[in-house]
Amino acid sequence: SQHQFNVTSYDAMAMVIITLQALAGMWINVFIVSVLCIAWVKKKRFNSNEKILLSLGCYRFGYLCVIWLHSFLSIIYTACFSVQPIPQLSAALQSFFNNSNLWVSASLCVFYCIKIANFRNAFFNYLKVRIDRIVPWLLMGSVLLSLATCILAYITNEMNWNNYNSTTLGNFWKLSVSLDEHLFATFFITGLGYATAFTAVISSALLLLFSLWRHKRNMQTNSVKNLSTDAHIKAMKSILSFFFLYSINFTCLVLTLIYTSREKNPALFLVLVFQYAFPVVHSIILIFSNPNLEKSLLRTLSCVKCRVCRR
Repeated sequence: SQHQFNVTSYDAMAMVIITLQALAGMWINVFIVSVLCIAWVKKKRFNSNEKILLSLGCYRFGYLCVIWLHSFLSIIYTACFSVQPIPQLSAALQSFFNNSNLWVSASLCVFYCIKIANFRNAFFNYLKVRIDRIVPWLLMGSVLLSLATCILAYITNEMNWNNYNSTTLGNFWKLSVSLDEHLFATFFITGLGYATAFTAVISSALLLLFSLWRHKRNMQTNSVKNLSTDAHIKAMKSILSFFFLYSINFTCLVLTLIYTSREKNPALFLVLVFQYAFPVVHSIILIFSNPNLEKSLLRTLSCVKCRVCRR
């Protein structure tokens, strides 16, 4: 039992970095949710963009809480993961919040594309008119897909647990092969979700880019051109930033699959650091791409700065 609390310097450094990332991300997403809720109370209405951002902030806060708790327990008290159903619940919760985060982010990109892009297409125009009614269904679909992967993650870890208990030391190699197969199935399902959402992001970026090119070619008056071009460019910046971060996150998923069987591997640690930074960095980008959130953040920082200077 003494080894259960044996924390090396490597573990301590990992815990400090993950804790700082998690706290920063939690604060940022609590800020987003708070500002949106206050605006909701004042205006008595909630537009589609705010609904998506509110859902994203809540899911990311939950995701950061779960991964911090998982990291804390896996470093400080690893024995708890030998108690059923803690490993199954941990894997299921991480899968749910991670997939919710990714699907709602992809929904935000699709929303920007439909709302801003201009095409002479009956189906696209139908979506543009109905987008405010479609957003709740997009959010509900994201939750249902995340629940499906959550259940699959729980079942996979339950199978791992049963194989571990039913396999003797003499069949240890057979156990390792079985665990690798189940682990590969979990990563395959997660990767499929990543790839599908990634396709939605790429499609949104390409459609917006094509719409921007057509708009700049066809517009005649400078005033309309400036307003519409500015809207296109802002949406493109948000989608491209998500595309870039999504690419890093997907690469991290592949690297995690490669290094996951090697305990305390420095490469795996770096991969996890980048992966956990994804919701933090993208939330900051969303704040600065939203005028209301940006003004609220600058106002909050200026108030904090004044109070610190007074002291």
